[in-house]
Amino acid sequence: MRDILASIEHEYSRYKSLAEATFEQLSAEQLNHAADAEANSVATLVWHISGNLKSRFTEFLTSDGEKPWRQRETEFDLRQVSHTELRLKWGEGWATLFGSLGQLSDADLVRRITIRGESLAVHGALHRSLAHTASHVGQIVFLGKLLRGGGWRSLSIPRTRGSQDDSQTSG
Repeated sequence: MRDILASIEHEYSRYKSLAEATFEQLSAEQLNHAADAEANSVATLVWHISGNLKSRFTEFLTSDGEKPWRQRETEFDLRQVSHTELRLKWGEGWATLFGSLGQLSDADLVRRITIRGESLAVHGALHRSLAHTASHVGQIVFLGKLLRGGGWRSLSIPRTRGSQDDSQTSG
């Protein structure tokens, strides 16, 4: 049975699509823009999400989710990348995630795994990872909206200007 896992995969896919729809609206310059030396650009967030997904989901059930080969701190280095480079890096992490999830059954959700030496139930680790990924995708979308300004195309229900019921609007 894969009902729960299918739901989790669907949520990951939704967030993946939101980020990709943001990438499509941004120029290469905007993908690489950071407000200052301590701020994250869209490219930085992509490197971090990809590194996190690759580390966590490589040998997901059998090895610690924080792999010794991961260089987490370098994920936050400022970089200049093209759309193609960004998409390749993005795809690496997601391929690892979806490949690993595809091997699991709902019965695996109660198994235990380790991340940074901490024992977690698989379902807890998946929810933690999904929340982490969603928070960074939210940052990507927010950066996209800031960088595009009035040229931003809504990724959900666009705001309705001048409607009779303003309580029904969203961003």
